[in-house]
Amino acid sequence: MCRSGSPPEPADTGNGAGMDAAFTALLEDSSEELYESAPCGYLSTLMDGTIAKINGTLLGWLGLERGAVVGRMRFADLLTVGGKLYHETHFAPLLRMQGELRGIALEVRTPGGGRLPVLVSSVVKYGTGCEPLLIRTTVFDASDRRTYEEELLRRRQEAERARTEAEGARAEAERAHAQAEEARRQAEADRERLTHTLAVWQRSLLPDVLPVLPGLETAVHYHTASPDRLGGDFYDLFPVDDDRWAFFLGDVCGKGPEAASITSLTRYTLRAAARHDSEPANALTALNTVLHERYTADGDPRYCTCIFGIVEPGADGRMAIRLASGGHPPALVLRAGGDADFLPTPGGLLVGIVPAAPFTTTETVLAPGDTLLLYTDGLTEARTGPTRDSLYGEETLLDFAAGRAPAAAHEVISALRGLLESFGDGLDDDTALLALGVPASRPATDDPR
Repeated sequence: MCRSGSPPEPADTGNGAGMDAAFTALLEDSSEELYESAPCGYLSTLMDGTIAKINGTLLGWLGLERGAVVGRMRFADLLTVGGKLYHETHFAPLLRMQGELRGIALEVRTPGGGRLPVLVSSVVKYGTGCEPLLIRTTVFDASDRRTYEEELLRRRQEAERARTEAEGARAEAERAHAQAEEARRQAEADRERLTHTLAVWQRSLLPDVLPVLPGLETAVHYHTASPDRLGGDFYDLFPVDDDRWAFFLGDVCGKGPEAASITSLTRYTLRAAARHDSEPANALTALNTVLHERYTADGDPRYCTCIFGIVEPGADGRMAIRLASGGHPPALVLRAGGDADFLPTPGGLLVGIVPAAPFTTTETVLAPGDTLLLYTDGLTEARTGPTRDSLYGEETLLDFAAGRAPAAAHEVISALRGLLESFGDGLDDDTALLALGVPASRPATDDPR
């Protein structure tokens, strides 16, 4: 930046003086210029996510004007659908708990419907009274990193193949081979016993069969990603009184015996809560209290996502549905008219993460031919490529359902079972599916028989 009225600089008489002059000129950029033209994105938001300040670099990536962003959009609005869901259910709650998060992989929307992989770091700024004032966020372009990771994976696979070929070419003595064969047989026997034990334990956490509901068809499927690990997905369907039934589906954090313990506690808590107060939001509130007091208060936070509903018969064969969600993927409704859409359940945080989480009940009606689908994120987070950057996603699931609507509950589950099998090794998390459908009305006939 030029300064008027300054005396002229002396002529450069050597390389050292020239270098000093060049660095001095570079360092004369204003802090505002450095912020606006930084090689990464910067933005500051209020605690509710409303954008208060954003630099030109990030605006350029997004293809947006400052006036359309500042005070009008939230940080989550800049993200893709999957990124927005992750932000609301994981990123934002953890940031409020910890005060900062660093190096979180997300994707922002770019002009023309594109996606830009980014690494996001956020820090909460506090006032003198330790009250949170705003959130400062740094956004780095991670496109090169993704390319590097893919190249790293390719080279690792090549090295693994070379190592395997070298080991295959190495001759072993007869005694060592016999010992290895015996050890293999013993390991297989141990694994079979472990797999059987885990399968029995897993079944004990889920209902053996679904009860029969008058005027409603039900179907369920549980896919175990690994027979060597206990999963944390759960579901249930049970009567509340003579006319109403409760159902729920969810996913606890973690794997193994600890997850199984939380799953058992969650199922029994929801069953007891529903019989005391069947309002879906109140049932989740009761579960949130139990998990928070049992785990988080002791310094070992454990949480789950869950969607809880009540079904009640209505007029003309319809079924009234009331739902509440705690950080869970939205329910999907396939209508008799041939379309499909997500059923919004706003306001639900992860269950058990904070002492007083808000939950909201939403309502819908299933007419004859309509089907409601609940699922865990093992389905939408299945890998469709070699890395975790390529996930199946909710938008693709919606297209899949819309292409098959209308469909009965067992038809929906059958189609999704085929989809899960098609993922192969890309399905590395357990998946629970629960469908409730009102049978389609049969056309009237003049035949008196």
